[in-house]
Amino acid sequence: MNEISNSILINIYDPGQWKCIDQNFIDLIVEKGPIKYEEVDFHKDENNRHFSTSYYIKILSNGEKHERRWLVYSKDLDRVYCFCCKLFTLKSSTSQLVNEGTRDWKNLEYKIKNHETSHEHITNMCKWVDLEVRLQKNKTIDKNIQEQINKEKEHWKIVLLRLIAIVKHLSKNNLAFGGTKEEIYAKNNGNFLSLVEMIAEFDPIMQEHVKRIQEGEIQNHYLSHKMQNELIELLASEIKKMIIKKIKEAKYFSVILDCTPDASHQEQMTLILRCVDTSTSPIKVEEYFLEFLKVDNTSGKCLFDELLNILKTYELDVKEIRGQSYDNGSNMKGKHNGVQKRLLDINPRAFYTPCGCHKLTLVLCDIANSCPRAISFFGVLRRIYSLFASSTKRWKILEDNGCKLSVKSLSQTRWESRIESVKAIKFQAPNIRDALIQLAEISEDPKIKSEANSLATYEIENFEFLLAMNIWYDILFAVNSVSKILQSKDMHIDIVIDQLKSLIVYLENYRQNGFMSALNSTKELANEMNVHPIFREKRKIYRKKQFDENIGNETIFNAEESFRIEYFLYIVDESLCSIESRFEQFKTYEKIFGFLFDLKKLKALDDVELKEYCLTLESALKYDEHLDINGLDLFSELRVLRENLKVEINSPIEVLNYIKWLDSFPNTCIAYRVLLTIPVTVASAERSFSKLKLLKSYLRSTMLQDRLNDLAILSIENNMLESIEYKTLISNFATQKLRMR
Repeated sequence: MNEISNSILINIYDPGQWKCIDQNFIDLIVEKGPIKYEEVDFHKDENNRHFSTSYYIKILSNGEKHERRWLVYSKDLDRVYCFCCKLFTLKSSTSQLVNEGTRDWKNLEYKIKNHETSHEHITNMCKWVDLEVRLQKNKTIDKNIQEQINKEKEHWKIVLLRLIAIVKHLSKNNLAFGGTKEEIYAKNNGNFLSLVEMIAEFDPIMQEHVKRIQEGEIQNHYLSHKMQNELIELLASEIKKMIIKKIKEAKYFSVILDCTPDASHQEQMTLILRCVDTSTSPIKVEEYFLEFLKVDNTSGKCLFDELLNILKTYELDVKEIRGQSYDNGSNMKGKHNGVQKRLLDINPRAFYTPCGCHKLTLVLCDIANSCPRAISFFGVLRRIYSLFASSTKRWKILEDNGCKLSVKSLSQTRWESRIESVKAIKFQAPNIRDALIQLAEISEDPKIKSEANSLATYEIENFEFLLAMNIWYDILFAVNSVSKILQSKDMHIDIVIDQLKSLIVYLENYRQNGFMSALNSTKELANEMNVHPIFREKRKIYRKKQFDENIGNETIFNAEESFRIEYFLYIVDESLCSIESRFEQFKTYEKIFGFLFDLKKLKALDDVELKEYCLTLESALKYDEHLDINGLDLFSELRVLRENLKVEINSPIEVLNYIKWLDSFPNTCIAYRVLLTIPVTVASAERSFSKLKLLKSYLRSTMLQDRLNDLAILSIENNMLESIEYKTLISNFATQKLRMR
């Protein structure tokens, strides 16, 4: 019944699981009736034989067909049983269909014929039919007991519904369940029991349940930590089943991996799967969190082995991977031993994309370390932050001077750290200058007094520093805007390429006109702060000239021009070069998929160019003799499609939604699905780390891995949590627990 291997539910309707049979159980099973498996991949034995649904039908001598209701197949044990004889045989029987079941597929027809004509079978069939009729008329011998059981079942279903609501609330909000005690109405008994107490104040069902607990009427009250874990696992397994089902329906998927240490200093690798969900209308590109994998070795080989093992656990075919995205660690992106190379070795169609946001962060690191003036600028920001953040009294001085934006520290990995650091200084330069002057006046520490005076006089009141601040803010704001767009879950390659091209155009225009614009705005700020808008002249260094030097042709720049050439143009050119080199992979994607990016480009191609693009895409999606698409068929489809598409349909996702219900463009549909499946960032992985820090905090650092994964999937995929059908889930769970009682 349950597709996920670690599920806590047992299929009580499978005859192979019937261990302890009493009258209550017989009534329950007969009321439900035998379960038939019609569309199942039956297991094959060593001779390639297996059970067939044809055994469910008995063909009489006159050609009429008669259903064998009593014949049931155990999916768990791969055996067949007699439904009525398994339930009603009181003594041991010689028939295999009664006791351990049989999987003798070669002689099954013979055994079935012998069994269905036996006296034992006919007697049990009569008992079955008689009980079935009495149950339908509600006239069983144990009528009162049966009514009591049904009433008890309904009570537990309602209680479970409330307990599941509590689990959902705590999971979605990343809150702890337990406390130091595990008793109702005890102090420090945790959030779970506290919510039970709160609901009991208003809800009569929960009031009755708590009353039973306090009066000792029930022992299994469903409030223990073990039951909490079972409910958490129950919901998590349902979400995993939904995710795996969507991945398999999509066929093609991508993997996104990233690693981080948790609160207990264990390395956790998050696994995100990306696919195109065609079951929704409109079609959506989804990225699903599956679980955290605890890894003891972070080498490329070990991480790759972990990936293969988890995909095998969920029965996902590694050959169907069409994209992979990781951060810029050498164990992930390594060209020889990295995870991406090992995956490409077994599946060349798993296109590797380094994280776009990480790449943009590296671009900023390249610029910030490109020249001494840039390094010095960010060094000043660090000094300002360190000066105020290291003391609450100094921070209070900063706030008293009207600084509403907190000064920020710099980080090499946090994507927005640089823009936030510059933003706080740019929009509060006068306030920060005043705070530094005040600190220098009242501080009794000579070191602090000197540092504050130095920052106020030689940095904040330095016109070149203010100009650099405006220049850096313009560049960082543009890069950060693109980075934010890239972090969307449904981001596509075509949008990324357009954004990068726009960023390059912006920087090229900024190179031409940005300096004067920044200079004018800086002069306004300098005038407001009473700072002289002058550039500091460099001290001239006189050296001995060699006899063959041409001194007359030496160009001498003034201070402003020197700043523009040696600082402004230098960092802008460095940013352009860094973007071009670090996003080389997207040029490859443009060569392969570029003709599918927008309708205008598709219509602009002549037939020769279009055919060449289609054959190139066929080659890229080919491995050995396996083809995702036929290039010539794709060419024929696109020739027709581009003439029929409406003007307002332009992006790949819009085209895919248009052809979703048409059977005439199968190759086009596959091509667009593959294009949209390829990831561009690991932003979803980074978001899962935020949940990891909330779930496994230092107060909950001993949490087991299974519980961590279950809580994580409930928190991250909380939208799927709301779509679970609880009626059947609770019914099966309550029935199972009632039998255990």
